[in-house]
Amino acid sequence: MIRHFISLLDLSTDELLSVLDRADELKKEVKAGHTSQTMQGKTLALLFDKSSTRTRVSFETGMNQMGGNTLFLSPAEAQIGRGEPIEDTARVISSMVDIIAIRTGPHGNLIRFTEYSRVPVINALTDFNHPCQLLADMMTVREKLGRVNDIEVAYIGDGNNMCHSWMIAARQFDFNIKIAVPEGFEPEADLLQACKDKATLTNQPLEAIRDVDVVVTDTWISMGQEDEKQQRMQAFEGYTVDTKLMENASPDAIFLHCLPAYRGYEVTEDVLDGPQSAVWDEAENRLHAQKALIEFLINEK
Repeated sequence: MIRHFISLLDLSTDELLSVLDRADELKKEVKAGHTSQTMQGKTLALLFDKSSTRTRVSFETGMNQMGGNTLFLSPAEAQIGRGEPIEDTARVISSMVDIIAIRTGPHGNLIRFTEYSRVPVINALTDFNHPCQLLADMMTVREKLGRVNDIEVAYIGDGNNMCHSWMIAARQFDFNIKIAVPEGFEPEADLLQACKDKATLTNQPLEAIRDVDVVVTDTWISMGQEDEKQQRMQAFEGYTVDTKLMENASPDAIFLHCLPAYRGYEVTEDVLDGPQSAVWDEAENRLHAQKALIEFLINEK
């Protein structure tokens, strides 16, 4: 059976925890100077029509460390960028490679691709969610706090794909999340309803952050929203995570950001580079978590 990773919901909680356990093992291997060559003879295709730094580097490095190969295709290098139907591209590419990671805009395009793919497909980011980032985030939370359940999380900023991903994570890992967003920038209503037992919504950052264990934010202006910059800068005034706001979280709270971060906007420099920040471990953990995910999906197939 082909297993895809379009959302954290595609794996059970036990499966997600097993992936995190394996990611811990793989990280220790790298630190010890050796890697498991479990992907020898395997090829990962990267189909990206959105720019990427951490996602591309982590996937390509991860496959290389495991003895596999990667093939990167941007819209300029693939027929899908010239009008070939998604279904046709899925049929052809999946007949030649072992696993595919797609970074795109419309979530529906990813769903259509998986319906015609013969191999596992990984969601490397859509406008709806970013589950690979959450694997790394939860790996980081467990490293720093010793657990992924029974925690309180504050998400402050835009109710975007990262907010959606954290809401789904709250369901899968059994923790509570308080979401602070300006009016008009709320997460999708259907998802909020589905996560109502774990997620609460407010327009007050101070209300969301009080006594939490994890503080999360994201850029206010995602790719494709550049023409909304002025409107968004005004709307998000007061939502900057600074030292004064962080003082209201638990004293042992950690700060997370998927990056890139725009210092002085969604987060101040002293928080991003401060003692509570775990963003650099979080970024590195993309490598280890995705290696574990690739192993899981290929072994399941």
